[in-house]
Amino acid sequence: MRRGQRSGAPGGREGEALSAVLHHQARGRGDGAGRGAPHRGRAPWGGACRTQSASRGSLRAGPSGLGCAARRRRKTRACAGLCGRRFIDTRCFHQQRRRSGFVSTILVVDDKASLRDSVGLTLQRAGFTPVAAQDGPDALSRIARKRPDAVVSDLKMPGMDGVELLARIRELDEDLPVILMTAYGSIQTAVEAMRLGAYTYLTKPFEGDELIVAVKRALEHAKLKRENALLKLSGRTAEGLEGEGVSAQGVDRIVGVSDAMQQVREQIRAVACSQGTVLITGESGVGKEVVARAVHESSPRAAEAYLAVNCAALSESLLESELFGHEKGAFTGADQLRKGRFELADRGTLLLDEISEISPKIQAKLLRVLQERSFERVGSSTTIGVDVRVIATTNRSLPEEVARGAFRQDLYFRLNVLPVSVPPLRARLDDVPPLAEHFIGKICARDGLAPKRFSDEAMRLLCSYGWPGNVRELQNICERAVVLCKEAVIRADLIRPWLQRTATPPPTRPGAIAGEDRGSLIESRAACAQAFLSQATPPATANGDSAAALPTLEEIERQAILDTLRRFNGHRQKTAEALGIGVRTLGLKLKKWKEAELVAPDV
Repeated sequence: MRRGQRSGAPGGREGEALSAVLHHQARGRGDGAGRGAPHRGRAPWGGACRTQSASRGSLRAGPSGLGCAARRRRKTRACAGLCGRRFIDTRCFHQQRRRSGFVSTILVVDDKASLRDSVGLTLQRAGFTPVAAQDGPDALSRIARKRPDAVVSDLKMPGMDGVELLARIRELDEDLPVILMTAYGSIQTAVEAMRLGAYTYLTKPFEGDELIVAVKRALEHAKLKRENALLKLSGRTAEGLEGEGVSAQGVDRIVGVSDAMQQVREQIRAVACSQGTVLITGESGVGKEVVARAVHESSPRAAEAYLAVNCAALSESLLESELFGHEKGAFTGADQLRKGRFELADRGTLLLDEISEISPKIQAKLLRVLQERSFERVGSSTTIGVDVRVIATTNRSLPEEVARGAFRQDLYFRLNVLPVSVPPLRARLDDVPPLAEHFIGKICARDGLAPKRFSDEAMRLLCSYGWPGNVRELQNICERAVVLCKEAVIRADLIRPWLQRTATPPPTRPGAIAGEDRGSLIESRAACAQAFLSQATPPATANGDSAAALPTLEEIERQAILDTLRRFNGHRQKTAEALGIGVRTLGLKLKKWKEAELVAPDV
């Protein structure tokens, strides 16, 4: 029998070896053995604690560092967490989080309270947050409410055993690592469980170090799988983000020297430390996604997942499945379970780009996620809890969208907790030279070209331009100049034909139109319509009657959309922005016309 082990300890022989090891670790290996008489206390996890008195005073025990004698004089309080135990400290360990980041939560499942407590105490002392479940159904309920980072479960339990629990967990989450604890007689069953998806198994009795190593390896394995999946989903790398004006360091590497961008940096630093929802507004092409990435990488969630969804590029049904996931068989073509972006971004950040384009149905579901931090997959009634920070971007004026009934007011209030406004490039022309140099350097390095630069005259031309396309247009101009210029210096004559001579860019969305700009845009579109009508109106007959009927309003609209599509070489995003409609609206119109065979199938 090991030192410190008592024959009368609760839990039987299965828990004795581990309990002795855990108590030995709690006292410190080889420190103070045999000093004083042992007495009974209460461990912070809820298990039995036998702390011994030393000549220098009571040894530290539990989160408060008080000996059992002193702790008995303290008033007890109940843990508000999931464990349901009582504690004699000002705060329960299950409610604490390290300031350095998130603490991994480990669900411990066992029908024997002694082993459950011992395993939990070991995990807690190793820096994890243990959560206890007394059987399989209790474990499934806790997983549905809040997904843990790993599960440590006994194999032999009454009712639902470890193998059945593993199968049920795989239905909820196929990537959640599960470690099984088994006796010698059930090793064959444990090996079979590993074939079903368990990460590994531990044979009783085992040392506390074995448990910690297994848990850490399981968490690292799950992290690598998650990172690989996120890389495939995002399709973006840190190098690509650097090309847009931000690096993996976040806010400090945003390119810009103007006072306006300095204010943006200060806003990013202010909101990054919070967990509130961020709403980033600004015209198309100003770099809202770059700012969103900087917020994430400057926040405590920087080491966690960052995913982005373009809400304007997906239909309502596809967007719902993309955000919330779906169960196998939920709809035609759903041949397997699929996690949504909210689930994949758990503990990280989710960017909802073009938030103003989502339908009323998705708005309602999104509002519930922001309020309750939970949702259901499409085709499922199981509620999944998540911890996701949402960042939304839009180039519309959401208050105007709310006023005309296109956007929910309560959702707007939920999103606009921490607003960040990104100014257009024309309002910060001091940033044009550093941005141009940044883009040229990245493009030359990417294509393996010799370094190039703009001449002084070319730079003055760039700084005098209105930049209706903002930073995105500047990046395109720089790339075109680098590719077409055969010399080391890019001269003004090369780029002058590419710059539209306009001081103020046209608005990109109806909700973003200011008063004076709105009038000029309406006049411009009216002129286009008049020109189209004059071309489409047939010559009059001798009686003054038209030889044929005038085109209908739908025909004028269709022709205007097709002409604009041809102008932008079929680019739907640019076409929608030029016409002042949403990309989803444009896609629905084209789909309708294709079904009616009014336009070519390849439009």
